[in-house]
Amino acid sequence: MTARKILLATFGVLAFATAASEARPRPGGNLGGRSFDANKTFGLGLELGAPTGLVGKYFLSPDRALDFGIGDLYTYFNRSGLHIYGDYLFHPVSFVSAPAFELPLYVGVGARFWDFGYRDVNQDRSAFAFGVRVPVGVSFDFNNVPLDIFVQVVPVIDFFSGYAPHTVFFDVDGSVGVRYWFN
Repeated sequence: MTARKILLATFGVLAFATAASEARPRPGGNLGGRSFDANKTFGLGLELGAPTGLVGKYFLSPDRALDFGIGDLYTYFNRSGLHIYGDYLFHPVSFVSAPAFELPLYVGVGARFWDFGYRDVNQDRSAFAFGVRVPVGVSFDFNNVPLDIFVQVVPVIDFFSGYAPHTVFFDVDGSVGVRYWFN
């Protein structure tokens, strides 16, 4: 089953599951510039891009959260393998605060571990990388259903072991995802 089919199936199940549930309301809306207060605590979902896999988020306070993910479809040129990450996020502002949704900006810092295989001179090899991540994104945080959709760009500095061409490498990842919020 392709990642696209998995995402569509999951989104369909989540949309069906949310028919009877609602997220907690927020105070009155306005356009831009107000601080963000999360009305959810813990969510899980799917992420497509770099990486592709399962993603979760846990709010520690109204504007601070832990974001984490695991994926095995992360591919970069001839390298692919297991990708695990965790980030500490800060939501400094909500660009839009409307009755239907919030649009908070988030920035953070985190780490990733990437265990991958690659093909080198007709030979399969394996290596790993430890990276420092700086995610920047926006989240379409719906007020009336327990869903959010996020889009992010993540600059990464990777430190490789077992991969000959580079020992330190700068990369920019990007992803989009959806999460279902349990509370």
